[in-house]
Amino acid sequence: MRRVHAVILSLLLLSLSACALFPNRDPVNINVVGLEPLPSQDLEVRFAIKLRVQNPNETAIDYNGIALDLEVNGHSLASGVSDQSGSIPRFSETIVSVPVSISAFSVLRQTLGLSQTQTLDNLPYVLHGKLAGGLFGTMRFVDSGKLSLPKASAATW
Repeated sequence: MRRVHAVILSLLLLSLSACALFPNRDPVNINVVGLEPLPSQDLEVRFAIKLRVQNPNETAIDYNGIALDLEVNGHSLASGVSDQSGSIPRFSETIVSVPVSISAFSVLRQTLGLSQTQTLDNLPYVLHGKLAGGLFGTMRFVDSGKLSLPKASAATW
């Protein structure tokens, strides 16, 4: 019985010391800095979301994939993935572009939600995503804010 306790205690101490080997990293700062239209298919709209990724750490961040989910006004609007890879040097920043798709059903859901608010100003958005970096290098992020869409001008004929 003592041998079992000694093995369990040894494994516990070994697992606690293994946690000290993981780098202590600050979270990355992600901001949406632009949207560009992309060629679309039948019932979907595609955009490239441009993100400014800032690395406030003392070591570079290597990534080999990006995934995004965009919610607007409390409803899912767009999602996208990219298999691009790269490295963000220590105390540096870069712009990353990720293609996203908006389905016709998402547009319909947003339209119904907007009909209740009757305004296109200050729509809340939340962007969830991750920079894939292997088994222990994946970094998740969240960016949120308000969107102000341009108002349609009254056309005179």
